[in-house]
Amino acid sequence: MQRRHFINTSFAALTTAAFADHHGKHPTAKAEDLFKISLAQWSNHRALKGGKMTNMDWPEYTKKTYDILALEYVNQFFKDKAKDKKYLGELNKRVSDLGMTNVLIMVDGEGHIGAGSDQKRQKTIDNHKKWVDAAKRLGCHSIRVNSHGEGKDDAEKAVNCVKGLTALSTFARDHQINVIVENHGGLSSNGAWMSKVLKDVGLDNCGSLPDFGNFHGYDRYKGLKELMPFAKGVSAKSHEFNDKGEETKTDFTKALGIVLDHGYHGWIGVEYEGRNLSEDDGIKATKVLLEKSRAALHAKKK
Repeated sequence: MQRRHFINTSFAALTTAAFADHHGKHPTAKAEDLFKISLAQWSNHRALKGGKMTNMDWPEYTKKTYDILALEYVNQFFKDKAKDKKYLGELNKRVSDLGMTNVLIMVDGEGHIGAGSDQKRQKTIDNHKKWVDAAKRLGCHSIRVNSHGEGKDDAEKAVNCVKGLTALSTFARDHQINVIVENHGGLSSNGAWMSKVLKDVGLDNCGSLPDFGNFHGYDRYKGLKELMPFAKGVSAKSHEFNDKGEETKTDFTKALGIVLDHGYHGWIGVEYEGRNLSEDDGIKATKVLLEKSRAALHAKKK
């Protein structure tokens, strides 16, 4: 009950975010200008997998339930629709009619970008191309991919990732779409290794999607500092909250301070993966914590 009370009272006290584009390099006269809040679809994965809603239902549910107006899709919830122009057109119309924004598509299950053989790597790139096209059709700015390098050692894995990311990003550039890599397990959760890969790719539309909680033993604040120079999105991962509404593993104010110190004022996605709260309450708690931390950081800048 304490957590539910925290969520409800905080929502009454805090305002919603104002517009900031994903490049986010502009003055911040109001707290809301520091960043705008989006929702990562994985936060609702139990409801979506359980048939309580469909991908097509999700935008309206997001707006009505959380008052969040920007969407970060996960491809597995419309896996067979990447080339379905009618479906994507209807989804886009619903989002537009709701006054919402499509931000990105998180792509899983399409192979290893850093595969060890040229043939496997090209197959992975080809598998991702339809999602670049879908992102363009939906008005997203990026697709999120997984690096998953293969090779005999870390250096060879990096070389293969650079090859795959360079090829896919070159294709995506012609569609005005970014290819962004999340710290999502394996070497991608090593900030130094992942940032070196992105530096070696060296393309403006190839960047990172730093996730607060996916560093898997690597110092998350160090990792954020290493990945933020390449960031074109940020995931505010949450699992558990204490009675004050703070995330128990990540100091959100500290993490967001690092984000802002790198001049980022774009979308930050709520991504709740906990079990102690329902998906709805966990998403709301994460949003409230983002808003509270944003207000505190803005107050420090005055």
